[in-house]
Amino acid sequence: MKKIRCIIVDDEKLARTLLENYIQKLPQLTLVQSCKSPLEALECLQSQQIDLMFLDIQMPDLTGIELLQSLPNKPVVIFTTAYAEYALEGYQLDVIDYLLKPFSFNRFVQGVNKATQQIDLQKGGTGAAKPVIVQAAPTKESKSHLIIKAEHKTFKVKFGDIVYIKSVGEYVTYYIQDTPQAKGQQIMTLQSLRKLEDEILPPDQFIRIHRSYIVAIDQVQVLEGNELVIGQERLPIGKTYREEVMKRVFGGK
Repeated sequence: MKKIRCIIVDDEKLARTLLENYIQKLPQLTLVQSCKSPLEALECLQSQQIDLMFLDIQMPDLTGIELLQSLPNKPVVIFTTAYAEYALEGYQLDVIDYLLKPFSFNRFVQGVNKATQQIDLQKGGTGAAKPVIVQAAPTKESKSHLIIKAEHKTFKVKFGDIVYIKSVGEYVTYYIQDTPQAKGQQIMTLQSLRKLEDEILPPDQFIRIHRSYIVAIDQVQVLEGNELVIGQERLPIGKTYREEVMKRVFGGK
């Protein structure tokens, strides 16, 4: 099968890095350029033959939708965004798929399979290109640690070394306690706090205390008002989480 030439258009570096890593895993994809702005993408689209575009929506100067509307000859497009409200508009623009951040590699492959069939049809094929088959990743990566991919590195982090996890938008930051390998390390990556809570972190070791925070139960030192004291940090307790925090962390009601 002929290689599918693709570009990434996203103003966030971590999002581009995730897509670059995913693309590298699929042999039928060739990444032509990873663009940090729609204007940079326009230059690439005008000078290169592009079959598939992974396109973010919310970007400065020009949105992904505005970029798409400006193109006389559009490649096949997969939207990659953190905002579900744009799904209908995406399909009205004949976007082949809509990946809601943070999305898994399996979900990415589903989108690529749809795009591959569409590209095959456009090039005079049958639309029956062989799909890529990927086994679902296990929800629990290990009983003792998890694997975090960030900044072109792969980190093996023991559950016992995590102090707390903070969510900002579609990203999370792991705050790691001092170890012989690192001093107060922080690792930011594209991930869902809800998925961490429901599928990955052992529930006997971690608890959600706020819509933006998960903490290691053993790291909690003091409860003061509506805050937990962990080392030098004071983390807020959300109203809906307080009862569960009192029960599981302090053994109260």
